[in-house]
Amino acid sequence: MRPLTERYSMVRLLGALAGVSVALSACTNTGEETVTASVPNDYRLRHPIAIREAPHAIVVFVGDGRGGLNASQRTDVVGLAQSWNREGTGAITVEVPVGTPNARPAADSGHEIRSLLAAAGVPSHAIRVRRYHPVDPREFAPIRLSYPKVAAVAGPCGLWPEDLGPSVMDKGYFENKPYFNLGCANQHNLAAMIDNPADLVQPRPETPAYTMRRNAAFEKYRKGVSTATQYPESDKSKLSDTGG
Repeated sequence: MRPLTERYSMVRLLGALAGVSVALSACTNTGEETVTASVPNDYRLRHPIAIREAPHAIVVFVGDGRGGLNASQRTDVVGLAQSWNREGTGAITVEVPVGTPNARPAADSGHEIRSLLAAAGVPSHAIRVRRYHPVDPREFAPIRLSYPKVAAVAGPCGLWPEDLGPSVMDKGYFENKPYFNLGCANQHNLAAMIDNPADLVQPRPETPAYTMRRNAAFEKYRKGVSTATQYPESDKSKLSDTGG
C-alpha cells in the first residue's frame, strides 16, 4: 500500500493536469463570441450615429477700416439668434479678437452684435463675450459666435487600422469581410441631414388638425359637393388656353 504522502502527490498532479487541459481547451475556442468581438460586419455598428452636444458657430469678418456690420452680416447674426431660440442648450459666446489691426472695429461690431441678439430675443445672461488672441498674427481675425446644441454625429472617418491588401499577418483579408472605414461617410452624411436628433430615439407627437379647413371639407362632403379646392387665380399660371 502506497504511503499517504505519495497519494496526495498523485492527486495534486492529476489536478494540475486537469487545469492545464481546461486552459488549453479555452484557448482553442473559436465560437461566435470570439469572432464578433473584433470588428462588426454591419457598418451601422462599426460607425454608429450618436447624439451629443456639438457647437453651432458662425464667423463675422470685420476689416480694420470699418466699424459695424453690413446687411448680410446682420442677417447671419439674427439667423443665429433664431436658431438658438429653437435648439440652443447653452449660452451664446461672442469671441472678439484683441491685439490685431482690426481690434477696435471688431470691438464696435461686438456691441452691435449684442444688440442684435437682444433684439432677436436672446436674454442678456445668455450672451457671453470673450476676447482672444489669434494664434497666427498673419491670419485675418474674425468675430466668432457659437452656442452648444444637441446634434447627431458619426465618425470620425478615414481610419484604416488594417491594410486593405493581402498580407501574411492579416488572415482576415481572405475572409471577404468589409473593411473598417466602409460606410463611415454614409453614416456621417446621414447624421448631418437629421433635423431633430430626437427623431432617432422617439417619434414626434402629432400636431393639432386644422379644424376650420376640415369642417369646411366635411360640410361639402355632407352636401354632396366636390371637396376639391378651387383657387381663384389658378388660371393665371397657364401658358395657353389650348387643351382646356
